[in-house]
Amino acid sequence: MVIGVTSDAFALREGKKPDQRYEERVGALEALLRQRFPGRKYLIAKLDDYFGPAITTPEVQAIVVSRETAKRVPIANAQREAKGSPPLEIVTVDYIMADDHKPISSTRIRNGEIDTEGRVITPQGKR
Repeated sequence: MVIGVTSDAFALREGKKPDQRYEERVGALEALLRQRFPGRKYLIAKLDDYFGPAITTPEVQAIVVSRETAKRVPIANAQREAKGSPPLEIVTVDYIMADDHKPISSTRIRNGEIDTEGRVITPQGKR
């Protein structure tokens, strides 16, 4: 399994400013993977564009996307085809909704709208 993590530079180009540097985000991800999936093999790829190794590595067979990002996969498949690689299988996942029926996102958590479990945080800091 290849897991893409957006580089700091790519995040900035996309108008986002991560609260943690790339290295910190990767470290937290690795800790989570070791805890929840001990012994599983994976590769963390630094993403400087939308697709990373999905374009350049013919062995990558599928890509997991949200409905929002699925619209980019035909672009990736066209680039793969130009390189002689088979198209990616598309696995679309639904968002997990917070208590307010809006998607849980790191942006909403950082903004103090919800906690990491999707519970709404009131202005007084109470759930």
